[in-house]
Amino acid sequence: MKKPHTSTPRPDSTTASAPRRNPTQRRSRERLERIHAVASQLIAERGSDQMKMSEVAERAEISIGSLYQYFPDKSAIIRSLAETYHTENRACIEKALSGVKTRDQLRDAYCGLIDEYYEMFLAEPVMRDIWAGTQADKHLAARELEESRVCGAMLEAAMRRVHPQADAKRIATIAFMVWQLGEAAMRLAISVGRAEGDAIVDAYKEMTLREITEPDAA
Repeated sequence: MKKPHTSTPRPDSTTASAPRRNPTQRRSRERLERIHAVASQLIAERGSDQMKMSEVAERAEISIGSLYQYFPDKSAIIRSLAETYHTENRACIEKALSGVKTRDQLRDAYCGLIDEYYEMFLAEPVMRDIWAGTQADKHLAARELEESRVCGAMLEAAMRRVHPQADAKRIATIAFMVWQLGEAAMRLAISVGRAEGDAIVDAYKEMTLREITEPDAA
C-alpha cells in the first residue's frame, strides 16, 4: 500500500490546518479481515485440522512473521473467528428481543432467532468446524458457555418484561438452559440429514416455547 504523503503543506494550502489521518489502524483492520476471510475459506475447503499457518499467510499475501504478530497459532485464528460470529449473533439477538413486550412478540422473535441461527450454521461450514472442535478446546468450551450466559440474559430480560409477576430466579434458569441446550440441539441438527435436522429444530422450538411463554406452569 502506498505510504501517505508527508511533505509539509504550503502556508496558503486549504488543508494546512487539517490533521492527517494515520492509516495504521485501518491497514491493521483490513489485514485482520483478510486473514479471517482466508482462514474461513481454507476451513470450508478442508477443515481446520488441515489449515496451515503458512498457507494462510500466502493466501492473505502477508509474511508468516506478520501473521504470527496477529495470531500465535491456528487455534488463535479459530478463536478469533468464533468471537466475530459471537459478536454478530449478539447484535442480532439484541435487535430481535429488545422490543419484545407481549407473549406473541416473544414467541415470534424467539422462533425467528432459532430459524435464523439454524440457517446460519447450515450455510457456514466454518462454524460447524468450530463447533466440532469446541469440546477439545477448553478455551472454546468456556467461551461457548459464557456466550450462552450472555444470550440467555437477553432472553431472560425479554421474558421478564412479558412475565413481570413470574419468579425471577426461575426465569433466569430457564433462559440460560434454553440457550445452552439450543447449542446442543443445533449441533445435532446439522450433523444429520436436512429433513431430520428440520424435525429436531422444530421439536426443540416446541418444547422450549412452552417454558418461555409459560414459565410458571406446573
